[in-house]
Amino acid sequence: MKNEAEIKALKTVPREKAFYFFTSIGNYTGENASSLREFMEKIKIVDAKSLEFHLYRGDFEKWTAEVLENTRLAEDIKRLKNASLTGESLRNELYATVAKELKRLTNLILTSE
Repeated sequence: MKNEAEIKALKTVPREKAFYFFTSIGNYTGENASSLREFMEKIKIVDAKSLEFHLYRGDFEKWTAEVLENTRLAEDIKRLKNASLTGESLRNELYATVAKELKRLTNLILTSE
């Protein structure tokens, strides 16, 4: 399969590698994500403060690059950080960014079968 490396980004990771959402150091929201799809769904429901906290620490780009092995998405998320978004505009842009990549990867699977 020509896009095998990229498609790996759609995997579900073990619990210890899941993304855990916090609003600040030590303040766990009770939400986590073990896959790109789950990550996208959680973006819709977690506190915007959690999204800001993780975006500006580089946590999202690190998790997508290292755990999901998706450097393209990590770069897209990094661009959001540079746009200095906050609150609902951050939520909407982050959701749209992840949704776009999820759709691209899903289409890769459909076209490579």
